[in-house]
Amino acid sequence: MSTALSSAVSGLDAYQEQMDIIGNNIANLNTTGFKSVTGNLTDSFSDTLQAATSAAGSDNATNAMQIGTGVMTGSITSDWSQGAINTTNVATDLYINGNGFFMVQDPNNSAATYATQDGTFSVNATGNLIQSSTGMEVMGYNTSSLSGTPAPIVINSQGYTGSPTATVTGFTINPQGVITVNMSDGGSFTRAQVLLQNFTDPQALVSMGSNLYSNMTAAGPLTAMTAAGSGTLVNTSIVSGALELSNVDLSAQMADLIVAQRAFEANSKIVTTADEMLQTVVNMKR
Repeated sequence: MSTALSSAVSGLDAYQEQMDIIGNNIANLNTTGFKSVTGNLTDSFSDTLQAATSAAGSDNATNAMQIGTGVMTGSITSDWSQGAINTTNVATDLYINGNGFFMVQDPNNSAATYATQDGTFSVNATGNLIQSSTGMEVMGYNTSSLSGTPAPIVINSQGYTGSPTATVTGFTINPQGVITVNMSDGGSFTRAQVLLQNFTDPQALVSMGSNLYSNMTAAGPLTAMTAAGSGTLVNTSIVSGALELSNVDLSAQMADLIVAQRAFEANSKIVTTADEMLQTVVNMKR
């Protein structure tokens, strides 16, 4: 009876965690770039009542007899499939069509870099391309030659060879992430390029909130940051004026919610039944 009680309690804990996961998924149904997560259950340690034995002489082999002690959450995995595209017509909104992550850097700590698939970007007062919600600076080639060490991207007139008094009037970002700046004198020039990072095992990434991920070393970055359409990202492109929607499937989440709720109720019934059986044993003394 005590085993049944403890197993049922473990079931209550496990399915409460399932409810928490499902609740978080549904809450982020409209979160840009959010990836749905799944809780995977596994059985707990089993008590062995009888060990297995091999046949010896006239004695037959015997099978082990074990009673499980419950269930627990074995792992929580993210679904990295791509969310639907949402056209915004805002030039700084970027959608990754394929694999890869944008890389952003804390403006107050250059050693703090994060991966994200939330391309809700904007240009701040100093010309930096930043993640709108956090102020993190978007990384890429910050030179007109589109080479060198990746650094925070600044959209300004640096590198323009036309009129020295010309000012920036606008810019475009092509599928390879190349930023072309338009100038007030009618000229234009290549200013910078947004780069992407790909990972061997994105399941190792750790969510830091605000659609940011850390633990990138453990996730196994594939070579250095790469331009879309080249290297390991040859089939990837960047779409300007669009964002990636959450990949949460509401219908699937509601079905999982029903299953988790019924399983929770069933385990609570086991707790009630085990309690009644224990009460019967106690009453036998009277």
